[in-house]
Amino acid sequence: MLTTDYVPGTPNWVDLGAPDIDAAVSFYTGVFDWTFQSAGPEAGGYGFLQLNGRTVGAVGPLTAGASSAWTVYFHTADADATTRAVQQAGGEVRVPPADVFTAGRMAGYTDPAGAEFAVWQPGDTKGLDTVMEPDAMCWTELHTRDAAAAKNFYRSVFSWDYQDMPMGDGMVYTVVSSPGGGRGDDTGQGGVMQLPKENQDAGATSEWHPYFGVSDCDATFAAATERGATVLMPPSNAPGVGRLAMLRDPAGAQFALIKGDPTTT
Repeated sequence: MLTTDYVPGTPNWVDLGAPDIDAAVSFYTGVFDWTFQSAGPEAGGYGFLQLNGRTVGAVGPLTAGASSAWTVYFHTADADATTRAVQQAGGEVRVPPADVFTAGRMAGYTDPAGAEFAVWQPGDTKGLDTVMEPDAMCWTELHTRDAAAAKNFYRSVFSWDYQDMPMGDGMVYTVVSSPGGGRGDDTGQGGVMQLPKENQDAGATSEWHPYFGVSDCDATFAAATERGATVLMPPSNAPGVGRLAMLRDPAGAQFALIKGDPTTT
């Protein structure tokens, strides 16, 4: 399960790159019980998505040439060392390590299969204030064009452990955990899925995305689609997991909803 007791390799931040911050804030505050708090004029439009005053994510302007997307960040004790590990494992450095005022140090990468992700080295800001509750992040997931290569890469960079779970029809879902990253037996923090050939042929690319917990998957799904979200997967029951749905927001960023704990398989 996700936790705010962050250790290296665990998800500790998530933010949205948006072409229109006002439009993004309007959409997400209409779907979730979120408010927006600007980080101030010196932050270039970046601000925090909050639930009852606690930060559950952030949103900021797109960098040149980027597409709208949620970026998942993983804890690191040393962003410079992680950058070297990414390069040695065959990944690309998109954003070199840089200090974010006194909040912390971040860097952004692309894995060998094309999925973008980032790391956060805590300073004054340790990470998200809350996870694993309605309207907060509760899972991370990688859809990849090469699951075997992705697993080797992230194991090299973060020392992740994996548990492969057959799904039928030859599909395998891999549950990710970090050493020291869970409570008791609940060490799962995310999943890795191979993109089927038909999805790849249709143009699907490797991508990380967050799952947000909800009290009512169908109602939240309806709120999102009424506000212009595109349906990738309608609400569906996953035995032993919960009820989930997957969408793209009006600007194209992928995210998922789940009622239930995805680690209880």
